[in-house]
Amino acid sequence: MVPIQMVDLKRQYLKIKPQVDAAIQDVLESAAFINGAPVQQFSQELQQYLDIKHVIPCANGTDALQIAMMALGLQPGDEVITPSFTFIATAEVIALLHLKPVFVDVDPKTFCLDPVAVEKAITSKTKAIVPVHLYGQSADMEPLMAIAEKHNIPVIEDNAQAIGGHYTFKNGTVKKLGAIGHIGCTSFFPSKNLGCYGDGGALFTNDDALAARIRMVANHGQSARYYHDVVGVNSRLDTLQAVVLRIKLQLLDEYVTARRAVADAYDAGFAGIPQITTPYRAPYSYHVYHQYTLQLNGVSRDELQKYLQERNVPAMIYYPVPAHQQKMFAGFGGAAFKLPVTDDLTTKVISLPIHTEMDPDQLEHIIHSVKSFLN
Repeated sequence: MVPIQMVDLKRQYLKIKPQVDAAIQDVLESAAFINGAPVQQFSQELQQYLDIKHVIPCANGTDALQIAMMALGLQPGDEVITPSFTFIATAEVIALLHLKPVFVDVDPKTFCLDPVAVEKAITSKTKAIVPVHLYGQSADMEPLMAIAEKHNIPVIEDNAQAIGGHYTFKNGTVKKLGAIGHIGCTSFFPSKNLGCYGDGGALFTNDDALAARIRMVANHGQSARYYHDVVGVNSRLDTLQAVVLRIKLQLLDEYVTARRAVADAYDAGFAGIPQITTPYRAPYSYHVYHQYTLQLNGVSRDELQKYLQERNVPAMIYYPVPAHQQKMFAGFGGAAFKLPVTDDLTTKVISLPIHTEMDPDQLEHIIHSVKSFLN
């Protein structure tokens, strides 16, 4: 059996090696390492995939979130509603810009923002809502967008973990995740469902004026070369990463199908086990399984993780300490937020390997190992 990885990027690369190697060689020979033609080509292709007017690449997903907030003109002290149960970057940029993070609880099934909790948290100072499509599952965007419209608050989708997923509205309309809010943000970190071979990210919007401001902020605040209208940053996707992403974008739906097949196998293998709650599939969400995350009931997570490691099965805990309990947010009153669902989930979740190259024998070994621990 091939050694099990949380994400087997080497085997994925070997399947596309000829295309990737040739594309990288073309960039080396052109020496157009920054803003080469493939960057714009990738932007256009991702625009078509997402059915959105503008895709603005940047250096990484964290930059994408920061640029989005800067482009919206958020000012120190403005409140931004976001979940605490997510990777730290989502809230980190809020603090970095001297905004105030307002942490709200998540739905216990989807692990994504609870719309009811969001509306309760809105004040006159609320200037943005940042839902996170966690683990590949969509946040419930229809009520969130309705709340945002009611209060005239922009929505920034953190789509770092769910590119390729989509949301079905009650009227049957289907939209790709990242293309629903006023701005969508994503990461192309190598382990993402659409990942490059370094760092990368992008922002999405249908708003022409907002797109122009995003481009300006991402490029030193320039409206034209050497004319700097606003304070900006230097954040761009390099050409080498763009050529890799162009190749992998053509395979994204295939990659998602492979991940969903792994999730199907896990779901079947763990069916009927009372100590395990398998990932919920919300009826509105096309789950793309960036992670396959179990909730454990009456089971020692640490002991299970240790047991699996002894059987050469990696398992990760995303995320053991929620943002509101992190020291970095002590000055923002983090500990004062009462988030019982978040606090409970952080003690129960554990993620199993899931990626595009998993073999049936690997899946069988993982499922058997988990079951043998529980018996």
